[in-house]
Amino acid sequence: MKVFHGNILTLDDKNTTAAYLVEEGGKIAFVGDTLPEQYAAGEVVELGEKALIPSFADTHIHFASFATFHAGLNVMEATSNKQILEMLKTYAATAKEKLLITFGASPYSVEEGRLVNREELDSVCPDKPVFMVKYDGHACVVNTPLLKKIEKKVCNLRGYHPDTGEMNQEAFFAVSDYVTNSIPILSLVKNMQKAADFMASKGIGMIHTVSGVGFTADMDVDMERWCGRGFENGMQLRVFMQTMTVKNALKRKLPRIGGCFACALDGCFGSEDAAMNEPYEGGDNSGVLYYSDEQVIAFCKEANRAGLQIEMHAIGDKAFDQATRALKAALDDFPRADHRHAIIHDCLPTEEGIKICADYHIAMPVQTAFIDWRQEPDAYLEKILGKERCAKLNPIKTFLDNGIVMGAGSDGPCTSPDPIVWLHKACNHAVPEQSIGVYEALRMCTYNGYWLTFDEAERGSLEAGKIADMVILSENPYAIPVTELKRLQVEQLYLQGEKYRPCQQGAVGQIFSGMKNKSAKI
Repeated sequence: MKVFHGNILTLDDKNTTAAYLVEEGGKIAFVGDTLPEQYAAGEVVELGEKALIPSFADTHIHFASFATFHAGLNVMEATSNKQILEMLKTYAATAKEKLLITFGASPYSVEEGRLVNREELDSVCPDKPVFMVKYDGHACVVNTPLLKKIEKKVCNLRGYHPDTGEMNQEAFFAVSDYVTNSIPILSLVKNMQKAADFMASKGIGMIHTVSGVGFTADMDVDMERWCGRGFENGMQLRVFMQTMTVKNALKRKLPRIGGCFACALDGCFGSEDAAMNEPYEGGDNSGVLYYSDEQVIAFCKEANRAGLQIEMHAIGDKAFDQATRALKAALDDFPRADHRHAIIHDCLPTEEGIKICADYHIAMPVQTAFIDWRQEPDAYLEKILGKERCAKLNPIKTFLDNGIVMGAGSDGPCTSPDPIVWLHKACNHAVPEQSIGVYEALRMCTYNGYWLTFDEAERGSLEAGKIADMVILSENPYAIPVTELKRLQVEQLYLQGEKYRPCQQGAVGQIFSGMKNKSAKI
């Protein structure tokens, strides 16, 4: 039994704060301002000026991809292509892998103002295949050795650019499929264990992963399911299968479907293929819708009738409208009172689409990390969208005012999972009138994430009877200036009442444990 004394921020629906929280047997036994005598003998954890809150939830991450890139070379913080090439040269000299995976290249955060190209990759790594994924996770650059291996698979696909080595749209998905199939399964599981430990260091106790990125027979989906069920330290993982084929999710007994890749309705701003109602500035390009309305509506109707929870990627306003129309059609066809369907990203919503989301209780796992994002800066967005549209990006206060439930997520590997960043940017929006309050932002990063996967009865707020998944913050977020929220630090994560224990099982042991543990929620 442990007694936490100090700033207890329950983040319940009344924004209750308390002086004491008692953990016993992995659950919260008591929350209040006066400690009952029966708990007086408990081990006391004095918080002082610190604060205890519920654990965070990352409501949108490509967990297998993040784990893979987290184990590889991350060039996201490079300030020039020259630096990227130096990093790659050093990495290639010591890496044991036969194919080198790197992540984070951006033309908007390097002094050259362009992506590194195939010829430059060849200059520092002429022998090993190199797969350098763009920061937004929707494009890549390959070197000549990799191009030779995949050329026949992608040469007739949209987005194939062999001169520069850049692959986007369908060509990128095909290259990504090839690369993921080259990763040994046990290496993938080990990387997922390390990634879970990293996310725990950021106070995250719940991971919503969108899975299905090209492994043969969707093996990554099964690995994530088994890995999630095999965690012995309390880490929670919920799988959304990225497929438009409903039976693929049903045969795995998954209660949810969707995400990006196969469930992406459009591209992204970084490649100017997010689907737009009006063309990008200076031309007639309006981006790409991957599916017709008929296809998306048919998918949503089938999945909704099957009782699945649906999520779909929509960044541009045209894709957002398509997503709202499809979900509305599905719910008109087969009404469900508590479906918790959601649209991911919601970067450029429309008034009509927002009204549909409010009326049909469609949720939004958003990425506040995209606000004032170094890899996709405001100056670039204004250049391609214009000032008027740019001012409408990520309107989280508007969503809140319309009663729409928002979760917070990283879209990792596009951004590194860091709930303090989500919190700070939500409260310090680049468009000030779209900032939300500290309580609302904390609730978005905690309780709402658990609500999105029907876990709120057990987790997500600090209330008696719930599981003791909690985080100690270095300071009380209610007691510091809102502009200083980014200085908060996660000091300790507790899952089921115990300090987080890094993954110590072998990869094989974790998978076997997960295969046997069929009762664990996933």
